[in-house]
Amino acid sequence: MIKLFTDTTANLTKELVEKHNIGLVSLAYTLDGVESACGTGPDFDGKAFYGAMRNGAEAKTSMVSVGEFVDAFEPYVKNGDSIIFFGISSGISGTINSAEIAADELRDRYPSAKIAVIDTIAAGLGEGFQVLGAAELIEKGEPFLKIVKICELRRKNMCQFFTVDDLKYLRKGGRISAAAAAVGTVLNIKPILIGSDDGHIVSCGKVRGSMKSLIAIADKYSELVLDKTARVGITHADNPAAAEALERLVRERGFDGELIVADFEPVCGSHVGPGSVALFFMGEHK
Repeated sequence: MIKLFTDTTANLTKELVEKHNIGLVSLAYTLDGVESACGTGPDFDGKAFYGAMRNGAEAKTSMVSVGEFVDAFEPYVKNGDSIIFFGISSGISGTINSAEIAADELRDRYPSAKIAVIDTIAAGLGEGFQVLGAAELIEKGEPFLKIVKICELRRKNMCQFFTVDDLKYLRKGGRISAAAAAVGTVLNIKPILIGSDDGHIVSCGKVRGSMKSLIAIADKYSELVLDKTARVGITHADNPAAAEALERLVRERGFDGELIVADFEPVCGSHVGPGSVALFFMGEHK
């Protein structure tokens, strides 16, 4: 049997995790010093979390440890199962490195173990969609090595575009200077951000005003999308109005497939801040 794993930054709902028998390892976050493991779906109250951030609560995050990966994987390895793990981009987290160390430890203990650790070079539903694609291949009965090869190729086409409501969170993360954040706030500048080919978050443009940022993201969808009937994901940090507007904009551009809308899970959400909104789809390139 092939056992599929991912981490909680994949932003998959509890229903999808249970439907596809996906194992989860949980990153953690603290809010004003109180630590919590990341939940899925209804276990995470996005409105309360982002409301607390708006009111000044400080959010911090931590990655998964090597030991936690070993504990999650070992029962399946002992049983003779193969493991495929999809993790948040190594460009923004050390979680993949922990998973690789754990996999090496388990291969030493169990020389016949088949464990693949895939750096999705993505986060959020950009990671989650790759996991769902693997689940569908497993359910079709495809062999381990073929699944790994297909998934490693697909990650190059996972498009992730997002914008933020408040530049101070990008400033805190060192992605823009304090001066740029101050000027941008005064001028109502909204950056258009992407997950790059090497898994980092970079800017690909900027506009003035929230609606223009959503239009710019929808235009990127129209420009790059491979199949307008393929699934699309939208996540938001307590900004359902922006999510609804973005859905309308991509539908106006021909989208006619499965749509997944979710709250930004708390680890990624801590770094982009309340009000952020993101779009995920498979494109010609990132």
